[in-house]
Amino acid sequence: MTSPLLPPPPEPYDVLDPAAAPAPAYGTASLADLLPAVAAGLGVPPYASAAPGLELAPADRVCVFLVDGLGWEVLRAHPEYAPFLTSLLGTSLNGTGRPLTAGFPATTATSLASVGTGLPPGAHGLAGYTVAIPGEDRLMNQLRWQPPVDPAAWQPHPTVFQRAHEAGVETCQVSSPLFAQTPLTRVALSGGTFLGRFTGEERMDLAAECLGAADRALVYTYVSDLDSMGHRHGVDSDEWRMMLDTVDRLARRLAEQLPPRSALYVTADHGMIDVAPEDRIDFDEDWELGAGVALLGGEARARHVYAVPGAAADVHAVWSEVLGDRMWVATRDQAIEAGWFGPVVEERVYRRIGDVVAAACDDVAVTASRSEPNESAMVGLHGSMTPVEQYVPLLEVRR
Repeated sequence: MTSPLLPPPPEPYDVLDPAAAPAPAYGTASLADLLPAVAAGLGVPPYASAAPGLELAPADRVCVFLVDGLGWEVLRAHPEYAPFLTSLLGTSLNGTGRPLTAGFPATTATSLASVGTGLPPGAHGLAGYTVAIPGEDRLMNQLRWQPPVDPAAWQPHPTVFQRAHEAGVETCQVSSPLFAQTPLTRVALSGGTFLGRFTGEERMDLAAECLGAADRALVYTYVSDLDSMGHRHGVDSDEWRMMLDTVDRLARRLAEQLPPRSALYVTADHGMIDVAPEDRIDFDEDWELGAGVALLGGEARARHVYAVPGAAADVHAVWSEVLGDRMWVATRDQAIEAGWFGPVVEERVYRRIGDVVAAACDDVAVTASRSEPNESAMVGLHGSMTPVEQYVPLLEVRR
């Protein structure tokens, strides 16, 4: 019996169950399913003799326009700045008006690899913004490819573009010239011809020209400016909204130039959420979270935590205690079992995943002010499995 002189006992600590996290819809409605479905409609044999889980109406010419950072939720929240894209919301995902899921983590390197290879992260292996190099006491940034590792060894699977090109489909990527020779392009988007153009307008015009130049064509084009504005100023900023207006006009420009017998799909690699300063926890200043941690990987809303030998269980316990009501905190095997990285995690990928994986459920971020000063200063963040980060459009225009 509780004494009236004592405070009431605390409520039981409510730790989020990682098995209950909304894992991406791999195999049916994820970014990894997009290009295999497109390729099937172009007559390209399926990868590894597996039929695509997503089916799209065939077209002789297909363009995929990926807008970095154009999440489903933020697009729907700004119809006045994206009237053309908003008019297409009902076409998303075969006219169901529903989004795709990006994959985990919802971050550019991971998502671009999923798009290009048609595989989930556990198979292609780009399982985060930064991940540990197995057997080495250091992290690899998979967006910037630093430190350099052999791209073919890190991601050995062929891209869908390569398989389409080999099947006789005229295939090209139209993007910034800065990406022409990067290792990320090589492992995720290579195959056919790379054509570099600096402005968005030039890319849209050239993508349409490439579509009309062959009887069967697969064209990929990309812009990154919306993501950059979101990171720098936040998605609740005039700068971001003005860039959304620009993206909307680019999409309309491309759609209006589509040749006959073609389909345009507008999609994205992730959404974005603004996290206030008071909701940020600085790992570099938090002795409790740092205890037993050898390397902190991933990004602020999707952390890979690598423990010193023998400390993995303790690190998991502490992170669960400190963050478990705001983040899904899982051991490596729990995250894999829950399907966060897809149905299969290949052996070469297994130890790239943290001993502990923490994914934000709430408006929270684990930053690192000293070791990640640039990333920690970003206003808009992404990476986790919340709808605002995870849902991306699959808008469709046909001619």
